[in-house]
Amino acid sequence: MTPLIPEPVYDYEIALLVRAYKNALLSISAELSRLDLTAMSRANSRAALAEVAAILHGLNDESAAWVDRYIPKAATDGVARTIVSLGAASTLEDADKIVKFNRINREFVASAVADTQADLLAVTQNVDRRVKLAVRQATADSMRANLTRGINGNRTLNADILQRMKKTLGGAVDTGIIDAAGRRWKPEVYVNMVTRTKMASTQREAAVNEAVGRGAYYGVISRHNAIDKCRGYEGMIVKLTPDARGDYRYFGDLPRNEIFHPNCRHVITPIRDPKLLEQ
Repeated sequence: MTPLIPEPVYDYEIALLVRAYKNALLSISAELSRLDLTAMSRANSRAALAEVAAILHGLNDESAAWVDRYIPKAATDGVARTIVSLGAASTLEDADKIVKFNRINREFVASAVADTQADLLAVTQNVDRRVKLAVRQATADSMRANLTRGINGNRTLNADILQRMKKTLGGAVDTGIIDAAGRRWKPEVYVNMVTRTKMASTQREAAVNEAVGRGAYYGVISRHNAIDKCRGYEGMIVKLTPDARGDYRYFGDLPRNEIFHPNCRHVITPIRDPKLLEQ
């Protein structure tokens, strides 16, 4: 009988990174709000953009360090769960002591780290691009309005112009990320989704790689009373490699819009003999 192994939870780790993005975006918003919209100049714009660039650079460093630490941790968790489920250790604590990535997992983890860093870098690059466009537009609007009215920074701009400039700058930070499916996400929500999905997929794939390396070619999908389409797959026995014997479905062929989708919590517990579970 397959032992009951606690499912991995990464809420705390993910919250650390999401908080870093929220703080960075708040800092950028504060920097933009300090701009004197009535008398903006190219020099003012360059100074503001330099500060924004410094904030984003620090955020990129922090997110890279997070990825380097926690993506391998998710893989380690997957390998440890497999070691326990296949009977090579009795507890996760014991399994952690003997975890060692096989060749395929070493390559997989390196790829997962690079992919996650690229996804997170896309967020800051999008914010950087949007902020630059917004600041340049606000600067041009300010200079044009002052030139048109013959003002040299001594009189207040038209209220409608100011309101439009504030909206442009405010929207730059809040601009969403559009994913491959065309869905728009706020930056911090996107970071939450991406990291949660990457942690889960890394844990799952590492578990499968370890199982196949140990000669176990089947697994069972976890149960937690899902209310979406995942519920149709809970408890399902799957193949971990497409050429394994039996009429079970290969986990890699399952539709990703139904199971193992973004934010999905389901894991695979490797097993050697699916007949035991069927009985």
